[in-house]
Amino acid sequence: MTPLQGARRVLCVGIGGGGDVVGALATAEYARSLGAEAIVGGLTWERRPIDPEPGPRRLDEIAGAEILNPAVALAGPETVTAAGGIAFAESHMAGHLGERTVLVDPNPGPRRVAAGLEDAARRLGCDALALVDVGGDALAHGDEPGLASPLADAVMLAAARHLDRSLRVVAAVFGAGCDGELTPAEVLERVGEVAAHDGWLGAYGLSPEVAAKLEAAIAVVPTEASAMAVRCARGARGGTTIRAGRRKVELSPVGGLTFFLDPHIAMDTAARLADAVADAESLRDANSILHRLGVRSELDYEIDKAAAG
Repeated sequence: MTPLQGARRVLCVGIGGGGDVVGALATAEYARSLGAEAIVGGLTWERRPIDPEPGPRRLDEIAGAEILNPAVALAGPETVTAAGGIAFAESHMAGHLGERTVLVDPNPGPRRVAAGLEDAARRLGCDALALVDVGGDALAHGDEPGLASPLADAVMLAAARHLDRSLRVVAAVFGAGCDGELTPAEVLERVGEVAAHDGWLGAYGLSPEVAAKLEAAIAVVPTEASAMAVRCARGARGGTTIRAGRRKVELSPVGGLTFFLDPHIAMDTAARLADAVADAESLRDANSILHRLGVRSELDYEIDKAAAG
């Protein structure tokens, strides 16, 4: 049986912030190919070039959203930050799709995010949840040389540990290495760790039709990593850069795949950072745990940049 076969409606959440909602759309299209309905979403955390305020926005810092619970809201094209009127990637996606998307605030930490996702899934009629990581950072050990943004992925994957088992949940890695952090080889090694303990649930490659749907979304949703994954599916090979040249990306056919994994087995094996923060009381507490492991995060980067002006 394929990972989402038999699901009626799947909530597909990009767990890394920014344009990861485009990666979530890839999994939503996979779910639809199996006969399920799907709704996409992501985090209240935009990249610094979009929103210079460090960290993810709390739900009370957002205007034009329908608050479902303390961790989850629904976004439309009009959803923006209350200060500055900055639209989220999910706002752009809602306008593109003509339907509301989901916004998850990771500030409350894994346990309360899990409660929010459970409640949202119930309200939206979803019987399955896909936690979609673009790049592969969710499987990080923590000592990878290129690792730069592990915090959001770790907190969101850790939420799976607190979800009621009645909600089917899968972890998905889309565009291995396409965020310029873990290399494709490192991601495949981590996927292999999970697979060696029976955590492999399958894989899905973008068809030309789905690649075209993602390209249409990329035209209106700011994203670099997901765009690299689509390029991989279109046959691009070799090296390129993202993040204004700061990150190198190795393009190959593997970047056009989505790997589906058991999130619990992932945390028991490769996803050491997610495992470490599973009981964190908040995003900031999770960041402190990463510091004790010698790991810096995207939140540290944003705080440092804001302080430097």
